[in-house]
Amino acid sequence: MLDMLKQTGRPEMVVGWYHSHPGFGCWLSGVDINTQQSFEALSERAVAVVVDPIQSVKGKVVIDAFRLINSNMMVLGQEPRQTTSNLGHLTKPSIQALIHGLNRHYYSIAINYRKNELEQQMLLNLHKKTWMAGLQLEDYPEHSKNNEKAIQSMLELAKNYNK
Repeated sequence: MLDMLKQTGRPEMVVGWYHSHPGFGCWLSGVDINTQQSFEALSERAVAVVVDPIQSVKGKVVIDAFRLINSNMMVLGQEPRQTTSNLGHLTKPSIQALIHGLNRHYYSIAINYRKNELEQQMLLNLHKKTWMAGLQLEDYPEHSKNNEKAIQSMLELAKNYNK
């Protein structure tokens, strides 16, 4: 895999991969576990990220990151994961993730992210009746009238404030 990157002229090191399970939540399938094993063979710190775009509505992104549990360490009774204080940041895993081997074959890593105002608005637009509703523009004359009214209202407020 690294040879292919070098052929394209990309000197960066691979740190992980991502994919989606639309409508099915965030977990790793058997194929995903095999893919993650090949990434972890390249780099011990490789991460698998899974996104569910269907469940990512109403402004909440459904995303999770995973690393594999080394079965050799489990046999020896050693904890393969490094633990830190994640109190308040842990999320309850879905039953589907547990069925597919969460905490047996792989573990979840806490993710923290921020959204700016435009990104938040974009996510809220996804929840409209049709996905196109967030992309449709208002009628220009109507939009222009609304802008004029808003400006007049602000002007009136400014005049009243100065009195």
